Amino acid sequence: MTRTLLRLCCVLAVAGLACSRADSSVRPASEAAAEARPAAIPDDWPRIVFLGDSLTAGYGLAIDEAVPALVQRRLFASGYAYAVAAHGVSGDTSAGGLSRLEYALEGEVAVLVIELGGNDGLRGLAVEGLERNLESIITTARARGIDVLLTGMEAPPNFGEAYTASFRQVYRNLAAAHDVAFVPFYLEGVAGVPELNLPDGIHPNAEGSRIILETIWTALEPLLEPADVGQERAAR
Repeated sequence: MTRTLLRLCCVLAVAGLACSRADSSVRPASEAAAEARPAAIPDDWPRIVFLGDSLTAGYGLAIDEAVPALVQRRLFASGYAYAVAAHGVSGDTSAGGLSRLEYALEGEVAVLVIELGGNDGLRGLAVEGLERNLESIITTARARGIDVLLTGMEAPPNFGEAYTASFRQVYRNLAAAHDVAFVPFYLEGVAGVPELNLPDGIHPNAEGSRIILETIWTALEPLLEPADVGQERAAR
């Protein structure tokens, strides 16, 4: 584990399950998605759904500073005909994400971005459960013809080296087994960097979110149909 990741994990271990606290700033996913979307985007455009926890919800940030909202603006500026829906619940585990999947996948969904597992790691939940839940999410989406972008997380070191390594490997195994787009670490370049995080040392600040946007965009853009094709389809 790199020094940066170790520093982050130590913060998480000391802070405990910070993401599980009630977050009064988090709004229902449907409301958050609507506000993150420029008014000019038609309701019938296919959706890119973010299914996650406080990192997707934009804990501690204005709604337009959260990663899903930044992705929406990048799509809009780049001419891609997609609308982003942010289904983030602070403190949610992979099991919680799975329980919300049917609602999240309502309508025409083109891409599912999975950002889950951080709270599983904080609680020391069994990696077998994490793998089973994430696999169910992936297979459900793929069976419906939805492209998947899986993002990895890290577990804190207080549950032991074997747990940390097994936790990390779950994401890599699933990405390889199901041939889905993959970001090994959602917080790459942000974790453990004080100036890129809120005072809790866990959640990205606005600048940190912009760095995560670039990481996600690199993996997401190849899944999108060409901008001109999307615009022609949307115009019909």
